[in-house]
Amino acid sequence: MKNKYQLLPLAALLLSTQALATDGYFSHGYGVKSQGMGGVGIALPQDALAAATNPAGMGLIGDRIDFGVTWFRPIREAKIEDNGLPFNGDGTYKANETKNFFIPEFGYNKVINDKLSLGVSVYGNGGMNTDYNRAIPLFDMSGRNKAGIDMAQLFIAPTLAWKINENHTVGVSVNLAYQRFEAKGLQNFMMSSSSPSNLTNRGHDNSYGAGLHLGWIGKVNDTVSLGATYQTKTYMTKFDKYKGLFAEQGDFDVPEQYGLGIAIKTSPKLTIAADVQRINYGDVDSVGASVTNLTVREIPLGDNNGAGFAWRDVTAYKLGVSYAWDETFTLRAGYNHSSQPIRKSETLFNILAPGVVQDHLTLGATWVLPNKSELSFAYMHAFKKKVQGSNSIPTNFGGGDANLKMHEDSLGIAYGWNI
Repeated sequence: MKNKYQLLPLAALLLSTQALATDGYFSHGYGVKSQGMGGVGIALPQDALAAATNPAGMGLIGDRIDFGVTWFRPIREAKIEDNGLPFNGDGTYKANETKNFFIPEFGYNKVINDKLSLGVSVYGNGGMNTDYNRAIPLFDMSGRNKAGIDMAQLFIAPTLAWKINENHTVGVSVNLAYQRFEAKGLQNFMMSSSSPSNLTNRGHDNSYGAGLHLGWIGKVNDTVSLGATYQTKTYMTKFDKYKGLFAEQGDFDVPEQYGLGIAIKTSPKLTIAADVQRINYGDVDSVGASVTNLTVREIPLGDNNGAGFAWRDVTAYKLGVSYAWDETFTLRAGYNHSSQPIRKSETLFNILAPGVVQDHLTLGATWVLPNKSELSFAYMHAFKKKVQGSNSIPTNFGGGDANLKMHEDSLGIAYGWNI
C-alpha cells in the first residue's frame, strides 16, 4: 500500500502538462466516473476525486483510493478575414501542433471516525493550449514567431468532511493551486505593453496560490439527495515573466465558482443526477477585461485595467444517468451545456484562447473486478462550435474579423478500490 501512496507526487508532477477547455477553460467534470455522467457530482460523490466538485462528498465515500488518466484532444482553428494591414494575414490558422494531452488524477480518503473523514484530491482544474503552425501577422509581422499559449492549473485539495447527522454532511477543502504559463509570437504588442520585455517568448513561468472550497450534501429521503458548493477565488502569485501581458502586472487568479446539484435514485439500479454551476470569469481582469481597454482607452497591456480576453461568466448545466446492469457492471451517460464565454466582438485576443465549445456528450462504465477493485472508463465529445467575429479586429489593427472554431474528444481510465 505504501507504494500506491507514492502516486500522489507523481500525479502532481504530470498534471503540470495538462491542457483543458470545456466549460470555459475548466474541465466538464472531475474524476472519470463523473466525466462519464456529464460532469455531475455536487449531490452524487462516486470516488476520492469528489472534493474537486463538492468537499462534502468525501464524507460519504468511505476509505478509498482512486487514480487515473485522461487522454484529451482539442482541435483549434482561427480564421482571419478582411484585414487591411499591409502585412495582411487573412487566412486559416491551425493551432494543433500540440494536440494530445494526458491528464492524471489522484484521490485518497480515510474515515477517521463515524463523524469525520480526511482526504486529498489532486486534479487539473483548468487550462488552455494553442500551438499555431505558423506566425500570425496580426501578432508578429516578421513571420518568424509562431503564436500560441500554454496554460495549466493543478489543484491539490486536502479535505475535511463532517457528518452532522445521518442526513447532512458538510466539507471544506483548502485548495492549493499551481499554474504554469507561456506565451509566444506576440511581438506586435510590445509597443502597447507596460513592460515590453515581459510580454512574449519568455518561456514558462510559475504561479502559486490558495483558496477555500465549501460544500454540503443533504439527504431528503431514501430517493433524493441535494448538494451545494462554493469555491472562493483562488488568489495566485503573479507571472513576473508576463507582467507586460496580463492585467495588474501579471495577475491571473482562479475565478470563484458555485453550484447546486440533485441526485435521484429512482430504483436500485437507476440514478439520475443534475448540476448547475456558475464560474465568474469576469471577476478576474486578465480573463474578463475587454480588448477595448487597449484599443480605445489606450491602457497598456499589463497595467491595472489592462486588456484581457473579455470572457463572460459561464453557467454550465449538467445531466447524468447511471444504470447498474448488475453487481459488477455499471453504465453511465451524460450531457453538459455551458453558456458561451467569448463575445463575437472580442475574438481577436481569443485566437490564443478559443474556448468556444458548449455542448458535450459523455459515456462511461465501471467494472467491479474479482478482487472488488473497480476499473472505470469515460468518453467525452464536445461538438464543433464556431464563433463568427463581428467587427472584432479594431480599425487601428486593420479591421476585419477573427473567427474561432473548436471541437474536443477525451477518453479516461481510472482504477480505484476501497481500503
